[in-house]
Amino acid sequence: MSKQNKPSIVFAHGLWADGSCFGKLIPSLQAEGHEVIAAQYGLDALATDVAAVTAALGPVSSPAILVGHSYGGTVITAAGADPRVAGLVYIAALAPDADETSQSLQAKFPVTDVFSHIEVADGRIWLKPSGTVCFAGDLSEQEQALVWATQGVPVPDLFDQKVEGTTWRAKPSWYVVARRDRTVHPELQHFVAKRMGAAVVEADSSHVPMLSQPGLVLDVIRKAAAAVQQR
Repeated sequence: MSKQNKPSIVFAHGLWADGSCFGKLIPSLQAEGHEVIAAQYGLDALATDVAAVTAALGPVSSPAILVGHSYGGTVITAAGADPRVAGLVYIAALAPDADETSQSLQAKFPVTDVFSHIEVADGRIWLKPSGTVCFAGDLSEQEQALVWATQGVPVPDLFDQKVEGTTWRAKPSWYVVARRDRTVHPELQHFVAKRMGAAVVEADSSHVPMLSQPGLVLDVIRKAAAAVQQR
């Protein structure tokens, strides 16, 4: 199958991360003939983060699949309204409905451990080094240190912001549930995956299955790509 026939893959990262968190997925997808790009954005405002993901659709061919991790799920829920997007993959991600924000969705579930390990400084919410075990506890110490060092830090009100668009209601979705997640509660993940009617795969992982179990996440993206091609 030619490269042009395969859907492109556009990644959207979450809080305390950047596009490098998808570094274990990108080479395999490229080798299999997908055009791939990881959107980079500043976590300054939901609207500009959504705009950055939408802009990342430009350099790659259509149709595309958006893959969002954590807060990136909120971003792709809005950005997916773009007609170039054919499917959505959520990784341990938020997926607010039209009447929800990231924060109001999260507030429906128990507070997770990571929020005991954050601090606000210089107008940003930082993950303390002690919090990496709640975020990426199934990685080696060296990898956890790298995750901490490459964190993207949000403005404090980011989760209270709202952008129109609830794409999972209209486009096919897949969801990777992280069963040992101490950042986005697994109950929240099960709830939103069921609500969107997603095809669900469970990973016995921390909040970052794309780093701790990349093969499992790659298989989900491949299934999404195959389904989109057959439509």
